[in-house]
Amino acid sequence: MTDATHAPAAGSNALTRSWGWIRTLDARYLIAFLITLVLVAAQLRYHMFGSYDRLLLALAVCMATEAILSGFDRGRVVNLLSAYISGISLTLLVKPQGGALWPFVLGGILAISSKYVLRYRDNHLWNPTNFAVTALLLAAPERVSVLSHQFGNDLTTNLVIWGFGLVIAARVGVLHITLTYVASFLLLNGLRALALGQAVMPEIAPITGPMYQLFVFFMITDPRTVVRERRHQIVVAVVIAMMETLIRFASDMAWPLPTAFNVAPAFLALALVGPIAKWLDLRAGFPNNPRHA
Repeated sequence: MTDATHAPAAGSNALTRSWGWIRTLDARYLIAFLITLVLVAAQLRYHMFGSYDRLLLALAVCMATEAILSGFDRGRVVNLLSAYISGISLTLLVKPQGGALWPFVLGGILAISSKYVLRYRDNHLWNPTNFAVTALLLAAPERVSVLSHQFGNDLTTNLVIWGFGLVIAARVGVLHITLTYVASFLLLNGLRALALGQAVMPEIAPITGPMYQLFVFFMITDPRTVVRERRHQIVVAVVIAMMETLIRFASDMAWPLPTAFNVAPAFLALALVGPIAKWLDLRAGFPNNPRHA
């Protein structure tokens, strides 16, 4: 009877210790796990990134560039998890014409270099992958495209990725940014449909695809490039969604826009709004959040 009485308490303590270990784990490792999950799911079910030489090349370039520049800039090689995340993101997102590999080399260099060159008060302003993909789309729209294939109706895959994604976003402290953007996206696209004379049904399909999964879990929530205060983060997420909706509406109306705006409106919206918001935040004198260092 004594053993039976203490068994639940022992199990509860084990669960508490396990959850405590997860809570103390560096958030960067959780983010790396999530993007690896997206990569594995996309490749195993849909072969989305093609040949493995793209993955190896993107990872090698990102990590080598990070090691070289951090050593030169800081006198030491920093943790390469950020470069790992950028390498996998580029592998999934960039779709070059034919079997070209140069976009992964150039994209990796642009992504990591942007952190060391495009800075204000010792903070980089653009999410590295967002900057690289946007630059490639603007510079070579006829040779580089971006991932558009959806996970489709594979409910199981979406539930797994979104389940892990939401839990990890909560652990990192950016869940409110993801939820604000998703809610704003659905609402504003309903208004866009109304303005176009279409049925007022929120456009859900893009949110279920890997491109938007990368966007809502890694780009718009990047701890190093979001503004500091929670209420400002929510406002910026809404403004990014508004900018994306405006770009989509302009595309619907056949307004003359660079191809990049039509291909990846979310990426362009973040590339335009995010750095301005971050610059204003830094200019206002907010110190770095120690968690983001």
